[in-house]
Amino acid sequence: MIANFLTCLPILGLPTASFYFGTTNTTTTSGTKTNRRSSARYITLNRPKALNAMTIGMVETFLPWLQAWEKSEDSKMVFMKGNGRAMCAGGDVKAAVGFIKQNDESLIKVLDTEFKMFHYISTMKTPYIALLDGITMGAGAGLSINTPFRIATENTMFAMPETIIGLFPDVGATFYFPRLDGQIGTYLGMTGQAIKAHDVLQSGIATHFVPSAHLPALESKLVSLDTSDHDTINEVINEFASQYTDDQVMKNQHFTLCGETRQTIDRCFQYHTAEEIMDALEKDGSAFAKEARQTILKRCPTSVKVALQNLRLGVNMGIADCLKMEYDLWQKFAVRHDFIEGVTAQLVTRQPPQWKPASLPAIDNDELKKTFYDTPSAHPIEFLNDDNYLVHPYRHFALPSEKDILNTISEHPTWTLHDVSQHFLDLQKGKYGILEKVADVWARKNVSV
Repeated sequence: MIANFLTCLPILGLPTASFYFGTTNTTTTSGTKTNRRSSARYITLNRPKALNAMTIGMVETFLPWLQAWEKSEDSKMVFMKGNGRAMCAGGDVKAAVGFIKQNDESLIKVLDTEFKMFHYISTMKTPYIALLDGITMGAGAGLSINTPFRIATENTMFAMPETIIGLFPDVGATFYFPRLDGQIGTYLGMTGQAIKAHDVLQSGIATHFVPSAHLPALESKLVSLDTSDHDTINEVINEFASQYTDDQVMKNQHFTLCGETRQTIDRCFQYHTAEEIMDALEKDGSAFAKEARQTILKRCPTSVKVALQNLRLGVNMGIADCLKMEYDLWQKFAVRHDFIEGVTAQLVTRQPPQWKPASLPAIDNDELKKTFYDTPSAHPIEFLNDDNYLVHPYRHFALPSEKDILNTISEHPTWTLHDVSQHFLDLQKGKYGILEKVADVWARKNVSV
């Protein structure tokens, strides 16, 4: 979407959003640089003081570069990275509100370009490597979550906190979140909770984990391959990362969305209405459930309900259909009270937002369906290709899914934890993170039987 979310930064203990939006001329400053290194091509977001918040000018420059590189036989791989503490912390929702208040059609044009770019990134044939070495939120997620290679580091912080400002998780999250293990995607989408480093890998949002200090060496190794073969690149990243399993950075990583926490997430967020989820969280009574419930109560009620509905629909939709639905919904949300109120409350008045309706029970579900899903928007979108996959073609580059692990356990009932772990280590060339992932699934499976 029009770049999302520096608005959640105060919650994360970072400077407020006004620091990043400030006086930036988003229509004329690109804030990016490109370069080539042998057969590799680079886009580097270059607004470090603003945590690489994506401006309208940046949106307008990305797509032509990507199209040119996709068509060039000389371009074997594309790196997307950020300069400084962030890959991309979001973007210019304040500018979007300005367009709306001025009744400026430029907003639709920018949205059209942006969603075409996100679909194009998600379907490129040229290997695309996103380095999530820092804060990655909102629009930053759109530049990464549906790509083949998403490399997390100890600095990675990921979130889709759209419900804070009266929007919904977009930029492809409608496709990706429902395909995460269990109800992790539902939890992240409704709460907007930020997760860090190892959790980003274990949840499936990142495909690989490499210590930040070793990224330059990894880049050099990949560039030296002079190949556009995805499998070769994946094997090299896995082998490279496996060298550092004894690195102190790797040893300091902790998986938190596991064990009892994960059981609570799956148990409470399995329902199809927000009211049922809130009731389940209240009945659960654990500290984690209480915190999740209080977080949702602070979010825009309409946004929470639409976020949940999108994720339930998205599980059976292709990537193009998900992005088209998000584009359609963006047009409807942009002219509503809640979006303008949410952005204004976060960036201007610093006062609690006054949502309309003000609570989940106050929202008529039939009216919500009619408003957001049964009525087409005024501006449809046509993407630059017809790709509409239901399963990401490079899903297997990430850690094995919980379903994969459970199927293996079921097919080999005499196997021990060691046997199952070794099976996946052999399949994925000793991939970092497999031991922790398999151990958690094994433990929860044995608790539930």
